[in-house]
Amino acid sequence: MALIDYHHHDLLSHRHGTGPSPSQRLVKRLFDLGLALTLLALLLPVILITALAARLDTGASGFFLQERIGRRGQPFRVVKIRTMRPVAGTTVTTLGDPRITRLGGWLRRTKLDELPQLFNVLAGQMSFVGPRPDVPGFADALAEEGLVILSVRPGITGPATLKYRDEEALLAGVEDPERFNREVIFPDKVRLNRDYVLHWSFTRDLVYLWRTAFPRPHHGSEKR
Repeated sequence: MALIDYHHHDLLSHRHGTGPSPSQRLVKRLFDLGLALTLLALLLPVILITALAARLDTGASGFFLQERIGRRGQPFRVVKIRTMRPVAGTTVTTLGDPRITRLGGWLRRTKLDELPQLFNVLAGQMSFVGPRPDVPGFADALAEEGLVILSVRPGITGPATLKYRDEEALLAGVEDPERFNREVIFPDKVRLNRDYVLHWSFTRDLVYLWRTAFPRPHHGSEKR
Protein backbone atom coordinates (compact mmCIF):
# COMPACT_ATOMS: atom_id res chain seq x y z
CA MET A 1 0.00 0.00 0.00
CA ALA A 2 1.33 3.43 -0.89
CA LEU A 3 2.77 5.76 1.71
CA ILE A 4 0.16 8.43 0.83
CA ASP A 5 -2.59 6.05 1.94
CA TYR A 6 -1.12 5.78 5.43
CA HIS A 7 -0.75 9.58 5.57
CA HIS A 8 -4.37 10.03 4.46
CA HIS A 9 -5.57 7.68 7.19
CA ASP A 10 -3.52 9.63 9.73
CA LEU A 11 -5.31 12.83 8.75
CA LEU A 12 -8.71 11.16 8.89
CA SER A 13 -8.03 9.89 12.42
CA HIS A 14 -7.47 13.48 13.60
CA ARG A 15 -10.53 14.75 11.74
CA HIS A 16 -12.73 12.34 13.67
CA GLY A 17 -11.06 13.09 16.99
CA THR A 18 -9.40 9.71 17.44
CA GLY A 19 -5.91 9.08 18.67
CA PRO A 20 -3.61 11.53 20.46
CA SER A 21 -4.02 15.21 19.64
CA PRO A 22 -1.09 17.31 18.34
CA SER A 23 -0.41 18.66 21.84
CA GLN A 24 -0.52 15.15 23.30
CA ARG A 25 1.90 13.97 20.62
CA LEU A 26 4.27 16.78 21.61
CA VAL A 27 4.13 15.79 25.28
CA LYS A 28 4.76 12.16 24.34
CA ARG A 29 7.72 13.11 22.12
CA LEU A 30 9.30 15.35 24.75
CA PHE A 31 8.95 12.57 27.31
CA ASP A 32 10.56 10.10 24.88
CA LEU A 33 13.50 12.43 24.25
CA GLY A 34 14.13 13.10 27.92
CA LEU A 35 13.92 9.46 28.94
CA ALA A 36 15.99 8.23 25.97
CA LEU A 37 18.80 10.71 26.70
CA THR A 38 18.80 9.80 30.38
CA LEU A 39 18.87 6.05 29.77
CA LEU A 40 21.54 6.29 27.07
CA ALA A 41 23.77 8.28 29.43
CA LEU A 42 23.39 5.51 32.00
CA LEU A 43 23.31 2.42 29.79
CA LEU A 44 25.63 3.15 26.87
CA PRO A 45 28.45 1.07 28.45
CA VAL A 46 26.03 -1.86 28.85
CA ILE A 47 24.96 -1.58 25.20
CA LEU A 48 28.56 -1.54 23.97
CA ILE A 49 29.62 -4.46 26.18
CA THR A 50 26.65 -6.63 25.17
CA ALA A 51 27.21 -5.78 21.49
CA LEU A 52 30.84 -6.87 21.78
CA ALA A 53 29.83 -10.08 23.55
CA ALA A 54 27.23 -10.77 20.84
CA ARG A 55 29.84 -10.23 18.13
CA LEU A 56 32.15 -12.79 19.74
CA ASP A 57 29.23 -15.15 20.32
CA THR A 58 27.71 -15.09 16.83
CA GLY A 59 30.70 -14.25 14.65
CA ALA A 60 28.78 -11.36 13.10
CA SER A 61 28.12 -7.74 13.97
CA GLY A 62 26.93 -7.35 17.54
CA PHE A 63 24.17 -5.05 16.35
CA PHE A 64 21.25 -6.49 14.38
CA LEU A 65 19.43 -4.17 11.98
CA GLN A 66 16.11 -5.12 10.41
CA GLU A 67 13.72 -3.15 8.24
CA ARG A 68 10.43 -2.39 9.95
CA ILE A 69 7.46 -0.20 9.07
CA GLY A 70 7.04 2.94 11.15
CA ARG A 71 4.73 5.91 11.35
CA ARG A 72 2.78 6.67 8.15
CA GLY A 73 4.18 3.52 6.59
CA GLN A 74 7.72 4.89 6.52
CA PRO A 75 10.32 2.09 6.60
CA PHE A 76 13.22 2.33 9.02
CA ARG A 77 15.83 0.02 10.49
CA VAL A 78 15.28 -1.11 14.05
CA VAL A 79 18.48 -1.70 16.05
CA LYS A 80 18.88 -4.57 18.50
CA ILE A 81 21.67 -6.65 19.99
CA ARG A 82 22.22 -9.73 17.82
CA THR A 83 20.92 -12.86 19.52
CA MET A 84 20.81 -15.30 16.59
CA ARG A 85 23.35 -16.85 14.27
CA PRO A 86 23.33 -15.11 10.87
CA VAL A 87 21.59 -17.87 8.91
CA ALA A 88 18.55 -17.68 6.64
CA GLY A 89 15.16 -18.54 8.04
CA THR A 90 11.69 -17.35 8.98
CA THR A 91 11.16 -14.12 10.93
CA VAL A 92 9.00 -16.11 13.38
CA THR A 93 11.04 -17.43 16.31
CA THR A 94 10.03 -20.04 18.86
CA LEU A 95 11.39 -21.13 22.21
CA GLY A 96 14.38 -23.37 21.59
CA ASP A 97 14.98 -21.99 18.08
CA PRO A 98 18.40 -23.43 17.12
CA ARG A 99 19.42 -20.10 15.58
CA ILE A 100 19.35 -18.43 19.01
CA THR A 101 22.66 -18.74 20.86
CA ARG A 102 22.92 -19.43 24.58
CA LEU A 103 23.98 -15.84 25.22
CA GLY A 104 21.27 -14.67 22.84
CA GLY A 105 18.63 -16.55 24.80
CA TRP A 106 19.73 -14.83 28.00
CA LEU A 107 19.73 -11.41 26.30
CA ARG A 108 16.21 -12.02 25.03
CA ARG A 109 14.94 -13.16 28.44
CA THR A 110 16.40 -10.11 30.18
CA LYS A 111 15.35 -7.79 27.30
CA LEU A 112 18.89 -6.41 27.10
CA ASP A 113 18.77 -7.03 23.35
CA GLU A 114 16.17 -4.24 23.13
CA LEU A 115 18.41 -1.50 24.59
CA PRO A 116 19.80 -0.20 21.24
CA GLN A 117 16.26 0.82 20.29
CA LEU A 118 16.92 3.84 22.49
CA PHE A 119 18.74 5.19 19.42
CA ASN A 120 15.58 4.64 17.35
CA VAL A 121 13.62 6.60 19.96
CA LEU A 122 16.19 9.39 19.94
CA ALA A 123 16.02 9.56 16.12
CA GLY A 124 12.23 9.93 16.23
CA GLN A 125 11.60 6.58 14.55
CA MET A 126 10.12 4.97 17.65
CA SER A 127 8.49 5.81 20.96
CA PHE A 128 8.86 4.06 24.29
CA VAL A 129 5.22 2.97 24.18
CA GLY A 130 3.27 2.08 21.06
CA PRO A 131 2.53 -0.76 18.65
CA ARG A 132 5.57 -2.92 17.90
CA PRO A 133 6.84 -2.17 14.37
CA ASP A 134 6.15 -5.01 11.96
CA VAL A 135 8.20 -6.24 9.03
CA PRO A 136 6.83 -5.11 5.64
CA GLY A 137 4.89 -8.32 4.92
CA PHE A 138 2.75 -8.01 8.06
CA ALA A 139 2.31 -4.24 7.82
CA ASP A 140 1.02 -4.65 4.25
CA ALA A 141 -1.64 -7.05 5.57
CA LEU A 142 -3.32 -4.41 7.74
CA ALA A 143 -6.98 -3.94 6.86
CA GLU A 144 -8.48 -0.44 6.62
CA GLU A 145 -9.51 -0.33 10.28
CA GLY A 146 -6.02 -1.33 11.35
CA LEU A 147 -4.20 1.42 9.47
CA VAL A 148 -4.74 3.82 12.38
CA ILE A 149 -1.89 1.93 14.05
CA LEU A 150 0.47 3.57 11.58
CA SER A 151 -0.62 7.06 12.63
CA VAL A 152 1.69 6.88 15.67
CA ARG A 153 5.34 6.01 16.19
CA PRO A 154 5.87 2.32 16.91
CA GLY A 155 6.98 1.48 20.42
CA ILE A 156 9.45 -0.60 22.38
CA THR A 157 6.62 -1.79 24.60
CA GLY A 158 2.84 -1.58 24.70
CA PRO A 159 -0.31 -3.59 25.42
CA ALA A 160 0.35 -6.24 22.76
CA THR A 161 4.01 -6.48 23.80
CA LEU A 162 2.99 -7.18 27.37
CA LYS A 163 0.24 -9.66 26.53
CA TYR A 164 2.60 -11.67 24.32
CA ARG A 165 5.64 -11.41 26.56
CA ASP A 166 6.12 -15.19 26.20
CA GLU A 167 5.21 -15.42 22.54
CA GLU A 168 8.13 -17.71 21.68
CA ALA A 169 6.97 -20.29 24.23
CA LEU A 170 3.41 -20.03 22.91
CA LEU A 171 4.54 -20.58 19.32
CA ALA A 172 6.70 -23.52 20.35
CA GLY A 173 3.57 -25.33 21.51
CA VAL A 174 1.63 -25.17 18.23
CA GLU A 175 1.96 -27.35 15.14
CA ASP A 176 2.41 -24.52 12.62
CA PRO A 177 3.97 -21.45 14.32
CA GLU A 178 3.92 -19.26 11.20
CA ARG A 179 0.24 -19.92 10.52
CA PHE A 180 -0.71 -19.46 14.18
CA ASN A 181 1.20 -16.19 14.29
CA ARG A 182 -0.48 -14.97 11.11
CA GLU A 183 -4.05 -16.11 11.85
CA VAL A 184 -4.29 -15.77 15.64
CA ILE A 185 -1.58 -13.63 17.21
CA PHE A 186 -1.27 -10.95 14.53
CA PRO A 187 -5.03 -10.11 14.43
CA ASP A 188 -5.13 -9.94 18.23
CA LYS A 189 -2.12 -7.61 18.28
CA VAL A 190 -3.81 -5.38 15.70
CA ARG A 191 -6.93 -5.21 17.89
CA LEU A 192 -4.92 -4.34 21.00
CA ASN A 193 -2.79 -1.76 19.19
CA ARG A 194 -5.79 -0.14 17.53
CA ASP A 195 -7.46 0.24 20.93
CA TYR A 196 -4.23 1.71 22.30
CA VAL A 197 -4.10 4.39 19.58
CA LEU A 198 -7.79 5.30 19.69
CA HIS A 199 -7.84 5.59 23.49
CA TRP A 200 -4.34 6.93 24.07
CA SER A 201 -3.46 8.63 27.34
CA PHE A 202 -0.15 9.58 28.93
CA THR A 203 -1.21 7.81 32.13
CA ARG A 204 -1.67 4.54 30.25
CA ASP A 205 1.80 4.95 28.73
CA LEU A 206 3.27 5.25 32.22
CA VAL A 207 1.39 2.11 33.31
CA TYR A 208 2.75 0.14 30.35
CA LEU A 209 6.29 1.32 31.11
CA TRP A 210 5.90 0.32 34.76
CA ARG A 211 4.56 -3.13 33.81
CA THR A 212 7.46 -3.58 31.39
CA ALA A 213 10.09 -2.65 33.97
CA PHE A 214 8.37 -4.60 36.75
CA PRO A 215 6.45 -7.47 35.11
CA ARG A 216 3.72 -9.14 37.08
CA PRO A 217 3.79 -12.91 37.59
CA HIS A 218 1.58 -14.48 34.93
CA HIS A 219 0.52 -17.90 33.78
CA GLY A 220 -0.69 -17.19 30.29
CA SER A 221 1.09 -16.68 27.00
CA GLU A 222 2.56 -13.24 26.90
CA LYS A 223 5.49 -11.81 24.96
CA ARG A 224 6.60 -8.71 23.16
